[in-house]
Amino acid sequence: MAESEVPAGYTLLEGYPSVDDYVHLRAASGLTLRSADAGGGGPPGQLWYFLIADMATLPKHRRKGLADVILKRLLARIKSHAAKGTAYVTLGADVPGRRLYERNGFKDTMPKEMGMSLKTEDAGQ
Repeated sequence: MAESEVPAGYTLLEGYPSVDDYVHLRAASGLTLRSADAGGGGPPGQLWYFLIADMATLPKHRRKGLADVILKRLLARIKSHAAKGTAYVTLGADVPGRRLYERNGFKDTMPKEMGMSLKTEDAGQ
């Protein structure tokens, strides 16, 4: 079977599952349980998953509390857009930013959860 072939007897559908299917799939798969609101069944325009990426401060502006203010504002905005309940906020941080994120409540997710990444080569360049 080629890498991109769907196994016999299965159909691959693009898009998102319904909220009910999402909640059922997480529960039946042994993943952390989520409510229908967390799965997107809340009011329109509200979300549950958030990713903070690429926070950076130029060297001449560091050690003045700017990153802390920016992160706190981002977290407040996330809270205002989150579905009822708890928002799930993830990030990938370089080592120098670790203390900033820990001061603002971020914790290592291991061993319960694991963050992973994959960097691919751009074949077009």
